[in-house]
Amino acid sequence: MSYSNSTVFDSPSAFILLGVPGLEAAHVRISIPFCAIYAIAVVGNFTILFIVKMEQSLHGPMYYFLCMLAITDLVLCMSILPKMLAIFWFNSREIDFSACLTQLYFIHCFIVMESGILVAMAFDRYVAICDPLRHSSILTNPVVTKIGLAVGLRGSMLVLPYVLLARQWPYCRTNIIPQSYCEHMAVVKLACADIRVSSYYGLSVAILVISMDVLFITVSYIQILRAIFSLPTKDARLKTFGTCISHFCTILVFYISALFSSLTYRFGHKVPLHFHVLIASVYFLLPSMLNPIIYGVRTKQIWDRLLWLFTHKWT
Repeated sequence: MSYSNSTVFDSPSAFILLGVPGLEAAHVRISIPFCAIYAIAVVGNFTILFIVKMEQSLHGPMYYFLCMLAITDLVLCMSILPKMLAIFWFNSREIDFSACLTQLYFIHCFIVMESGILVAMAFDRYVAICDPLRHSSILTNPVVTKIGLAVGLRGSMLVLPYVLLARQWPYCRTNIIPQSYCEHMAVVKLACADIRVSSYYGLSVAILVISMDVLFITVSYIQILRAIFSLPTKDARLKTFGTCISHFCTILVFYISALFSSLTYRFGHKVPLHFHVLIASVYFLLPSMLNPIIYGVRTKQIWDRLLWLFTHKWT
């Protein structure tokens, strides 16, 4: 199949993913860190799910939300990395049109869901620290389930127009996507139509979701810090703040990656294309790898259970 930019068609049957444009000769080397990210993300998140399932003492709101986060991270990395590695290793660049839109949907849907889960975790920490006596009565299992369903419904409904709009556009320019996966704007830019609706809607969703979620998390942590600083002793303050460290680190990883990726895309016009592609890939994949590491190391109950599993397995 020819990958020429002169390809002309009305309804594409497939797109061609270039991987990392300009660095095709280095694809195998580039695949090494991404393969490591995939392995760590899959093993780490499955380990979190396994430990929470097996350890009865971890059956609580904080760990249920952590399981939601782990599932979201697993879906994200499994939506992107298998095809990316196939491009790097086997030069398997073609992706069916419907498969491309499905990948697009899963990527953006679960990014929105991850942001929502971080908000839910902030609410859990707020109630646990600011109103600890009512924590178990406020965040009951049915309430946690409803929050999880609301987060999933928000992500699925907000991102669904991405796919519906992308499917209706006529594509008569090229079927080559200069990416290693199907990202929303990378796909719709190939349409030979006025795509301002898609562009404005995508930007509006990003601004709305990020601004609302960051605002809620910020307000929650202001209240949390006020409650912590009102504690009588330094040890009590440190111990209480320690219960938030894992979540706080996860927030920083997710939103700083998003901010850096967005700034690079919006203002880095002189930055080489391959750098944009790599930064965007890291934004989508880095939290999936780091989240289980952060929670595994920083959460005593998970760390202790993990050590117990290893020591009993090898003794």
